[in-house]
Amino acid sequence: MTTFDEIKAALRIPVIGAPLFIVSNPKLVIAQCKAGIVGSFPALNARPQEKLDDWLTEIKEELDRHNQDNPDRPAAPYAVNQIVHRSNDRLMADMETCVKHEVPITICSLGAREEIYQAVHSYGGVALHDVINNTFARKAIDKGADGLIPVAAGAGGHAGVISPFALVQEIREWFDGPIALSGSISTGGSVLAAEAMGADFAYIGSAFIATDEANATEGYKDGIVEGRADDIVYTNLFTGVHGNYLRPSIEAAGLDPDNLPESDPSQMNFGSGGNTDAKAWKDIWGCGQGIGAVTSRGTTAAYVDKLAAEYEAAKRRIC
Repeated sequence: MTTFDEIKAALRIPVIGAPLFIVSNPKLVIAQCKAGIVGSFPALNARPQEKLDDWLTEIKEELDRHNQDNPDRPAAPYAVNQIVHRSNDRLMADMETCVKHEVPITICSLGAREEIYQAVHSYGGVALHDVINNTFARKAIDKGADGLIPVAAGAGGHAGVISPFALVQEIREWFDGPIALSGSISTGGSVLAAEAMGADFAYIGSAFIATDEANATEGYKDGIVEGRADDIVYTNLFTGVHGNYLRPSIEAAGLDPDNLPESDPSQMNFGSGGNTDAKAWKDIWGCGQGIGAVTSRGTTAAYVDKLAAEYEAAKRRIC
């Protein structure tokens, strides 16, 4: 089984690109891995389900070609995100495809199931589970997850409300395994800060929406560049689970971001629907509070170069 120490040693900087619903695609994942960070995508982004096999084949073949041409600079491993919730009727089919391709890293969300972790471990893969509090963290580890992604206050998409300082501290009181911290991280200095807090990796999502390779509309990409922390709205209206979204996209849907009703959690929908006519992720854009540091659009490679330079500069400052 590959270990997270080995994964971290293979990275240019300790960063995992978060899986972005609709936005993440093979082009983005490949660019992230070639740039030296873990690239990832939600299995549900490959539609219909049979397309997941094509996506994984494309990613593996392109990374293999890169590694043959660049033996001194091999690509980072990739990850696939699985929504482990009863509303996901594709889960088992997607897992079968991922087992077939021996996906190196699996990221589980919205539910912890022993059989999913066992499937990942059957071929030597490793599994991270994202959590918003210490209680969910314990459940995930008890059921077989190898590591955790504490989704702290300010993270994009389905995020928690606990400070990253408090959340990592509570988890580290009992867990010494791998942690990838999520929440408003978009600079190299923030990556180093995550390590200083006790995390092994920084988990970055929103900043990659503005990259050339991302499958996002021009308006969405511009919104990331133009937006600030004050432009993020926390609500459960669109999927039944609380998350952070970009204010202008809510306004464009004809809704008042400051007066959104509460949704019925029993009507959870994590696909392209939700609890209004506006479609979550497609019309209502997920986004974290760290976008103020994203001031331009460009390639994934250029953004990772910037992260790496900032990371090294931050280390020099504190040394």
